[in-house]
Amino acid sequence: MNQEPKLPKKSTSKLEYRGIECRNCGQSLRLTDKYCPNCSQANNTKKLSVSDFLDEFFASLISYDSKLLRTLSAMLTRPGKITLDYIKGKRASYTNPFRFLLSLTIIYFLMINFGGNYSNWDKYGSSSTEPFLIRLSNWVESFEDNDQQQVKEDLNSIAKSTGFNKYLNSELKKDSIILSNPKKHFSNISGASALDRFSKKNDFFNTVLRKDSIFDFEDVHRKYDIENTSSNRIAFNAANGLLKFNKQPGTFVSSLISKLPFAIFFFMPVFTLFIWLAYIRKKYSYTDHLIFSFHSTSLFFILLIISYLLEWLINKNLNWIFLILFCVYLFIAMKRFYKQNFIKTSVKYVFLNTIFFILAVVSMLVLLTGNVFTF
Repeated sequence: MNQEPKLPKKSTSKLEYRGIECRNCGQSLRLTDKYCPNCSQANNTKKLSVSDFLDEFFASLISYDSKLLRTLSAMLTRPGKITLDYIKGKRASYTNPFRFLLSLTIIYFLMINFGGNYSNWDKYGSSSTEPFLIRLSNWVESFEDNDQQQVKEDLNSIAKSTGFNKYLNSELKKDSIILSNPKKHFSNISGASALDRFSKKNDFFNTVLRKDSIFDFEDVHRKYDIENTSSNRIAFNAANGLLKFNKQPGTFVSSLISKLPFAIFFFMPVFTLFIWLAYIRKKYSYTDHLIFSFHSTSLFFILLIISYLLEWLINKNLNWIFLILFCVYLFIAMKRFYKQNFIKTSVKYVFLNTIFFILAVVSMLVLLTGNVFTF
């Protein structure tokens, strides 16, 4: 005796709304199939209404929330356990480690960017294109010959004793030499060594950007017949970026912070290579180590977010407390996941954190340099 499944009367999954062919992939279906076995789309021929759309939206939202809560609970209360579960195949219960970490980093750096209000720093930038030392000299020369004369004399005395005047004169002389015959000056640069050549090209572009109506490399290429090569463009972008930083320091910092979430995902795979080397005798693949690093870093950003919110609420910096908590958590997670004794875990803990610090410094320098070239 055939028994039809009992379904809610208002459900779009009622038998009367089912078809014999998947609307998504064309797979043949039976009326008893609630979902397509090929692509998993619901077997439903009913025209979508607003209420159906909202039902689907909240169902998927609740499903995501349940995964998120289970992920947070396992991550906070059972260090290392969530990674063991995930690599053993228990994945439907937890959020994707990559997507979870990306979401956390974006949320945190958005909070930092908006909370820091770095755009206000632009008012400390210079609206002048002149370097700071030249502006300082002009400011000193603008003093009136009255009660400020003593200040002017003191500053001039300091300038002479520190060699500032000599340096300033050389900078002004460099500008005048470049501007007297830009094409000839640039053509003479080609004979220098690679590093010296880049420095001189940077000086050249810095001068013409400040002193002439130059807005992009095409202007330089057209006006001074500068060859359109990658090295010339790099030197131009460096000079242009530094001048923009001089004018808009706050915007520069904000731009740098916005790139950090994506920089982390270039950093983590490199750092994971050292985790793999440290535990090379363990029967874990590179991907297993990468998942462990994603989960550990996710916990780090969770603590940073909590610390930031608490600081905003109670106006007290608690970063050091959460940093200590993370250090303890990471040690426990390593010991439970890799199942090694206290001494071995301690040695590898110190080694990996040293490598992490070195790589983080190098990555920040690379990111800072890259931001100058692209700003």
